[in-house]
Amino acid sequence: MSKVSILGLHLPTDPRWVNLAAISLEEVLTDHAFCEQKAATSCISLIQRYPEKDRLVQELAPIVTEEWGHFRQVLAEMRKRGYSLGRQRKDMYVNALMEFQQKGGDPASVLLDRLLIFALIEARSCERFRLLSEGLEDEYLREFYRKFMISEAGHYRLFIDLANEYIPDEDRVRTRWQEWLDAEAKIIASLEVRGDRMH
Repeated sequence: MSKVSILGLHLPTDPRWVNLAAISLEEVLTDHAFCEQKAATSCISLIQRYPEKDRLVQELAPIVTEEWGHFRQVLAEMRKRGYSLGRQRKDMYVNALMEFQQKGGDPASVLLDRLLIFALIEARSCERFRLLSEGLEDEYLREFYRKFMISEAGHYRLFIDLANEYIPDEDRVRTRWQEWLDAEAKIIASLEVRGDRMH
């Protein structure tokens, strides 16, 4: 996917989101913590589903550890600020993305969609972390989120690489990725801008 830009997102986040997040910091940190937890469990589920795909297993195993470490980092930051971890909320963004997955397709199509949905979530998370790293007044939190941004960018690229490796048809991968990007932009446009959510 050399011709696809690093993130390729078709619709940028509404600029109001950063200001809303800044005044809902406890809530957005809670949501961030659960996003990291779900990222770890999603990688575990991929390993369980595709144990025969050696590179996938070898690449995702350390990401499980990394994402769980991120969960713990967010928890520590919340504790330092006197915040409590709230309850996990329904993730309308991810649920809407899941609805776009092909249902009952051939195994290659199912795998492709699984990898691309994870790439897309990482890309959007990377974009949001960049906005926090540039838009928050708290200098410590700006650096905190800059590190997460770098990590998510690497994960995004990995899922794209895995898609290209296991579906060795570059046009097929590129076409489906563009379909995902179009669908994601419509989802973002349809959702209320809320500062208490990462997505």
